[in-house]
Amino acid sequence: MSRRAWTSGQKRSLVRVTAPRKDAGNGTLMMDNNMWSFSPKINRVIKLPSSMMSQSWMGSDFSNKDVSRADSIVDQYEHALLETRQQDGHEVFVIESVPHEEAAVVWGKELLQIRDDNVLLEQGFYDQDGVLVKRLVAAEIGERGDRTIAIRQRMSKADVAGEWTEIIVAEMEFDVDLSDSLFTLSNLRNPRR
Repeated sequence: MSRRAWTSGQKRSLVRVTAPRKDAGNGTLMMDNNMWSFSPKINRVIKLPSSMMSQSWMGSDFSNKDVSRADSIVDQYEHALLETRQQDGHEVFVIESVPHEEAAVVWGKELLQIRDDNVLLEQGFYDQDGVLVKRLVAAEIGERGDRTIAIRQRMSKADVAGEWTEIIVAEMEFDVDLSDSLFTLSNLRNPRR
């Protein structure tokens, strides 16, 4: 599957599937904490309730929330630095993120491994009992748009060995001036970009 994605700040994103042909045109729009999905097959925009944010995105191991790149982990979690280590010439920080009592989130905790250049190496998603449910791993790191990023990421479920969904970043641009009209329900249904 191929897709294009645009983001503006932390609150707006648009993801549009470009291939295969049978899925082309499917799109997902995130604005603030609201998410909509569009399917050209039924020519309908559907608002996804918060209860569906943890559901699979287009049958993949990624959830709707993963695709939206929502930043709720920043303000709805308490963070603790568990470890600092050296790896491949970088300092790596292991951070445990536990949601605040009142936070409306799915996970009981998340464990992140982040390099000193802000590359996310690994993210573990744990249920309320502390059991690992799924894991995102940076399988390859490289340059895109003059920045170092995880260019190949793999999401896998902890209880299903040998299966995963992989995202490969072919191109990336930063600091692009995007029109507000890009992040609208009208553009989700009738793409102009």
